[in-house]
Amino acid sequence: MRIRFIEIQNFRKLKSIRVDFTRETTVLVGPNNSGKTSAIAAIQHFLVDQNRFAPDDFTASNWDPINQVGISWEAQATLPSPPSPATKDWDDLLPSMDIWLYVENDEIHHVSQMLPTLDWEGGLLGVRLRLEPKDIGEFNAQYLAAIRKAKATIESAPQNGDSPHALPLWPRNMRDFLDRRLRALFTVRAYPLDAAKEVAPKNGMAQPQPLPEGSEPIDGDPLGKLIRVDIIPAHRELADASGSKTRSDGGDAHEYQEPRRLSAQLRSYYDKHLDPQDSPEPSDLDALQAIHNAQTLFDEKLQLGFSAPLNELENLGYPGVANPKLTISTKIRLTDGLNHDSAIQYDLAPPSGETGAVPLRLPEDYNGLGYQNLILIAFKLMSFRDDWMQVGKAMQAAPAGPSKPFFPPPLHLVLIEEPEAHLHAQVQQVFIRQAYKLLRAHSELGANPKLTSQLVVSTHSSHIAHECEFASLRYFRRLPASPGGVPIATVVNLSEVFGDPTDTQRFITRYLKATHCDLFFADAAIFVEGPAERILLPQFIRSEFPELRKRYITVLEIGGSHAHRLRCLVEHLGLTTLVITDLDAAESPAGTAARPQRGKGYVTRNATIRGWHPANEALDTLLDTKEEAKTKQYDPFFSVRVAYQCGLKVQLNDAPAVEVLPYTFEDALVFENLHVFRDLVGDGTIKRFREAIQQSTSPDELAAKMFEILGKLKKAEFALDLLFVQQEPWPLKAPTYIRNGLEWLHQLKG
Repeated sequence: MRIRFIEIQNFRKLKSIRVDFTRETTVLVGPNNSGKTSAIAAIQHFLVDQNRFAPDDFTASNWDPINQVGISWEAQATLPSPPSPATKDWDDLLPSMDIWLYVENDEIHHVSQMLPTLDWEGGLLGVRLRLEPKDIGEFNAQYLAAIRKAKATIESAPQNGDSPHALPLWPRNMRDFLDRRLRALFTVRAYPLDAAKEVAPKNGMAQPQPLPEGSEPIDGDPLGKLIRVDIIPAHRELADASGSKTRSDGGDAHEYQEPRRLSAQLRSYYDKHLDPQDSPEPSDLDALQAIHNAQTLFDEKLQLGFSAPLNELENLGYPGVANPKLTISTKIRLTDGLNHDSAIQYDLAPPSGETGAVPLRLPEDYNGLGYQNLILIAFKLMSFRDDWMQVGKAMQAAPAGPSKPFFPPPLHLVLIEEPEAHLHAQVQQVFIRQAYKLLRAHSELGANPKLTSQLVVSTHSSHIAHECEFASLRYFRRLPASPGGVPIATVVNLSEVFGDPTDTQRFITRYLKATHCDLFFADAAIFVEGPAERILLPQFIRSEFPELRKRYITVLEIGGSHAHRLRCLVEHLGLTTLVITDLDAAESPAGTAARPQRGKGYVTRNATIRGWHPANEALDTLLDTKEEAKTKQYDPFFSVRVAYQCGLKVQLNDAPAVEVLPYTFEDALVFENLHVFRDLVGDGTIKRFREAIQQSTSPDELAAKMFEILGKLKKAEFALDLLFVQQEPWPLKAPTYIRNGLEWLHQLKG
């Protein structure tokens, strides 16, 4: 048994999404504020603590319709025969979560409460958890009573100048009413779903099935004994910056920070699984005897030490005849040793072996936050696993008891938010590789299909995403607010981007493995062809478009004209993208490179321009394409812009300006900065360009010489040489085609 997917509706910015779960580790990626935390919170609210719901958990775009329901109730109440309120008025507004399980034939006994029909024989099984009114009639009555009382109070107020109608008396509307009464009037109920009516998402939006008219909820909690949920939240409080205390171990009195989070983890683990004083067994007797001996010896020492002050107390008349006599007796628990700030220590060096030598150690809060975070998460995962499997003393405390069969929930769902906090890149990658193995490191688990662990990790780390299988990533796409609306999110299952394995899929997964997965966390992307563009583009942005530096934009060098291979991924992510590419002019699609010229029937060899956008190969047509036609608009929030070389008016010496057609980035850069390159000091390619400018008598002659130089050009070396130009401000301006592309990106909203 395992969770196949969940569908969340009307919860915060998750209007309607589906999150597919892998068998082992599912990783939620996406830019900030894209809904990853909301998805984790929804699972917590519905499966862990259903009393956590608050009005702000309703999708914000639903509040106007919710208020309209209140207005409708008020209007209906004035009718001679008002209709009975109906829950169906709320069906499209209520937060819900559909959980779809895959259940084998021999596991049906676990899900008997949820079976849609008596002849169901295994496979996909769904249940909807929905926050809804406990009693719609009582809800209606309380709302109308409250709204009438507020209006009556306002209308009966004396008119003393200030209008009482401006007073914000509770409740002003349905939203205001639910701010106080939601938890009293609403509850979570479960409903069975029909697998035959399950529909795939459309454009990233889930299509949950409507409940049939008159659906009856399932009695009790059908998932309570089926799924165990544990979570490690993002706010792990490794150190409390505002909390401090004074040492009490006999050292110098001063304030110190006391995180001790690992100590708390060890104490909790000890209490549940190791404490010999809890349901003692024969193997615990030696420890208990040692505790008893230590306690007896310590009591005798205390009685002797306090005998003098207790005698002085008797001289004051206490205890006298009727009052109880004061005595001192200790109670020693082994976990008391974990309660001080140096309980958990790190060995820096072992003892030297000399007489009286002691090991060199420091307390836990002296270790780096990164390792504290790593150790804390690891202990939590082990504790979750051992709690689930009732390891050690936990078995004694189980409801079944030690002598009865133990049946753990067949599903263990573990949620981790942002495990990368304070961890450097390599540790992040090791962690995500090993986390699931920790959850299965038990003799009864391993490959046991009847006890399933599923791990869900939300992250902002490109290193974690880079280390995971591409098919395990779930991309949360943030949709900006439409006019009159609010932002929402959709989810892309990256395992479905390519369908069956293809050469394109292999290229992209290998490419992402060879680079970073920054695409999954960016607001927009810029694809460039070669190293020269990658090296110099940040400088152009810094000097000409400083506002773009405030946006979360990732620049990726694709290498050659391979941007089209990322088309499928970009379109599924809905990621706004600027593709900076080259014309790659040739006499024919399979021909050799040619210097661009009009009227000769030349074509482009660039696969992005030919197959993606503008989807044309004729060089003359491409050169005459308007700037606005170089943008492919997919929806109001997603578009792709292709930027390639365009014709330039170049004036050389005193001759009239004529059009030249650059072939690639480097000659376009030189043509638009002739005044700089004419006298630019440098060797290698810079020297050859300088000499070509000085020796040419016409722009056409210069273009021919530049095309010849390009055949021997070392692009990265040329770009690095330009970075050493000492003039301030930086004298080079971006080629027109790049500047136009950056201007388009700059003008986009969000």
